[in-house]
Amino acid sequence: MTTPDQQLRTALDALDAAFAALPESPISVGGCTHCYTGAELETLAGPAHGVPDDLVRSVATEVPDHWDDFAALYRRTTPRIVRLLTTGRLHGGYGLVASRLLAAGYRGWPPPERQALERVWDAWWRSTLGEYPGTDRATEVLETVAVCTGSLSPWLTVWTETRTEAAERHFEDALDIWLAERGLADLRLGFYRELLAGPELVTWLLAQEEGRIGAAQLFEVERIAYS
Repeated sequence: MTTPDQQLRTALDALDAAFAALPESPISVGGCTHCYTGAELETLAGPAHGVPDDLVRSVATEVPDHWDDFAALYRRTTPRIVRLLTTGRLHGGYGLVASRLLAAGYRGWPPPERQALERVWDAWWRSTLGEYPGTDRATEVLETVAVCTGSLSPWLTVWTETRTEAAERHFEDALDIWLAERGLADLRLGFYRELLAGPELVTWLLAQEEGRIGAAQLFEVERIAYS
């Protein structure tokens, strides 16, 4: 059997393959010349695999109106962005990358590309739950995959079914973070708060088996749910 980390690496390689059909020949990339040099724009116009990681990180989080054709550039760079994100080399970009992918229209991309990306999300989520402490917080990964796919349900189902020590430690941390929000009932995920998550999270927490949540925290969740 392969480990979750191996499954993630396999999914990332499959993502590269799914996007390999995109033209590798140079394209025209226009952008903000106050923020990017002519040499950087020329590099972005070349093969995606030749773009330095630092420049990929910049594309990953830059505002769309900095580019003449944001959607095309983001789509072309997605395998590089996602590899950096899921291997802990794109710090702080979780909800933002999800929002940028939505802005790039990824849900309308050809099925092989979209499905390959969603297989990465599944493998990344399982890999995250399989290791504690890990590269990423479970709450950060959950935000990314839920915003991208538009749903919390499948990811919460996996968490319910994953009863390893690592997954339980992530659950404890997540509960602390969510309850510290003071606005769990109205919690929204994504850089632009695209996904209303609070009601579903509260319902999910209340459905956990007895003993998974301590008495004091369960009281707080119930207070939030019924207030």
